Amino acid sequence: MTINSSMGQMDAGRQASRSRNYLVRKAETLALAYNDRPLQVPSLSRTLGVSERTLRKLFNEIHGRPPSRHLRMLRLSQVRGALLSARGHLVTVTEIATDFGFTELGRFSVEYRKVFGESPSETLRQACLSNGMSANASKFDRIAG
Repeated sequence: MTINSSMGQMDAGRQASRSRNYLVRKAETLALAYNDRPLQVPSLSRTLGVSERTLRKLFNEIHGRPPSRHLRMLRLSQVRGALLSARGHLVTVTEIATDFGFTELGRFSVEYRKVFGESPSETLRQACLSNGMSANASKFDRIAG
């Protein structure tokens, strides 16, 4: 094997790696752009022009978990950000969760607690209390759930 042919193989390997990363980033972008809809890996793979198996394999290689799990984690992080930034606004956990495509609210709450160590309503309550809304705490408790 010559130096030129090994350099060509290295370039091909880098290009394939960039292509894999691009597909995963594109899938993430699409899933987050349409975050008001439930995640559907078959739809993502069709849009990207790859098989579901390929998409699952790429996510497992790059993130160590399947696309549905990884994309849910990204959305959960977005929900947390929205809850934390809801200071001073009268919003509910239900409104925010459904805005990010979570329709099964019981499962959402359990998963959120597993990931962040507190319920979504606790996150929202803390965000409001840190903004000096403690006088409205009892009113908040009625609408947060």
